[in-house]
Parts: sequence; C-alpha cells; structure tokens
Amino acid sequence: MSDQVKIVVTVPEDAADALREASGNAGAGKIGEYSFCSFSLKGTGRFLPSDKANPAIGTQGQLEQVTEERIEVTCDKKMMQAVVTAIRKAHPYEEPAINIYPLLDVDKSEG
Repeated sequence: MSDQVKIVVTVPEDAADALREASGNAGAGKIGEYSFCSFSLKGTGRFLPSDKANPAIGTQGQLEQVTEERIEVTCDKKMMQAVVTAIRKAHPYEEPAINIYPLLDVDKSEG
C-alpha cells in the first residue's frame, strides 16, 4: 500500500472552484513538483431531503437534481483529515458525499 489516498467528492458546480482551492490549500493535489492537481467530471446529483434535513438546495420531501462536479484529489494519509475538514468547510451541503480510497504503490523503475 501507498502512503497516499484518493479523495473523491461531488459538489454543485458553482462551488467547485472554492472546494478545489480549499483542498489544495490543505495539501491535497501534490504530484511531484506540481500542486493543486485535481480531476473533475460533471454530472447530475440526485437526493431526497428528509423532513429532518436542512438542505442547502431543494426542499424537504421533494426529489432534487443538481448539476455537480465530481472532484478527485490525492494526498498523503497524514494530511487526509485536514483535507477532509477543508472540504467540509468549503462544501455547501449539510452532508457532503466524500469517498476515500487507498492507493497502491507501483514501482516506477519497472515497466
């Protein structure tokens, strides 16, 4: 296993730049001599807020669709919590969907 993780989060497209900046400022997206590296895809997020939810977008009890960006960044495991904290602060949703994947080591000298 590597000492790196990939963090994937979806966010409304109007908040994507702020989220990328926050995660980069927290140390995510460093690859060699480059920083603030990320990858994004646009898609549609769908959700149904319960009657106990406090949705930033949409209404309780009504199915909602939002154009979102899926943002992927890598970071060292030791920085993971700081990056997730920064993402949560920059994210407009009450419950952002954040996925974290361990990365495998690949020997750069082979292949």
